[in-house]
Amino acid sequence: MKKKIFRWLKLVILVYCLVGLCLYYLQDKYLFHPKALPDSYTYHFDVPFKEVNLPYNATTNINIVQFLTKDSVPKGVVLYFHGNRENINYYAAAAPVFTRNGYEVWMLDYPGFGKSTGEFTEQHLYNWSLLTYKLARARFSPNQIVLYGRSLGTGIATQLAAVRDCKALILESPYYSLPSVVGSYFPIYPVNKLIHFKIPTWQFMQQVTAPVTIFHGTSDMTILYRNARRLQPFLKKDDQFITIENGHHNDLGTFPLYQQTMDKVLK
Repeated sequence: MKKKIFRWLKLVILVYCLVGLCLYYLQDKYLFHPKALPDSYTYHFDVPFKEVNLPYNATTNINIVQFLTKDSVPKGVVLYFHGNRENINYYAAAAPVFTRNGYEVWMLDYPGFGKSTGEFTEQHLYNWSLLTYKLARARFSPNQIVLYGRSLGTGIATQLAAVRDCKALILESPYYSLPSVVGSYFPIYPVNKLIHFKIPTWQFMQQVTAPVTIFHGTSDMTILYRNARRLQPFLKKDDQFITIENGHHNDLGTFPLYQQTMDKVLK
């Protein structure tokens, strides 16, 4: 009997270690799903746009698509930091909610996403977001700049809002930190030590002085609703946490409550 228990115990330990090793060495593949595009690729969108390529260094290019308004003088600009998969093509459908309110929308692809190149690191995400902000400041004042983050991009947008002034910070399906998201699926592992990318949104939030609006769906199975709720204690008195009942990770924009709230925030 003792031998049988010992054999099962060894098997459990072996499986635990193997899963832990996979989590450590394959985490980038698990967390990020970029889709690269060739330099010659031509974007096609239903709204007016302009493509901008910024040579970051000799081997790195930052690709930004600027969705334009029909008005000759826009109210401002929304710097849109997207999620962990695909590229700008996947997120372009979100642009009209901003352009119809008179705001340009600038979407950048992270290193390895779309036509952007370079090393994908946490610090590069922060550096690139700051560079995009500085580019926007050449045309817009801080009270004309809205920072918008979706999923992965919520932590990036919050970090930028913590170090630069803006009109508003809007977060769609945010997270407490990246290790906390992974920990929701692997609760028996020391994820804080295993996960390379940290992006501690909760820490950045404490330094944000701009108005904050958060959207999260109760049926989100990618970033759990309770994970986003952990940000609640760090919100200011007049900040908003908008709960979308039955909302999932990728459909919040289809709910009337989202549309109505966005129109009010951007008005």
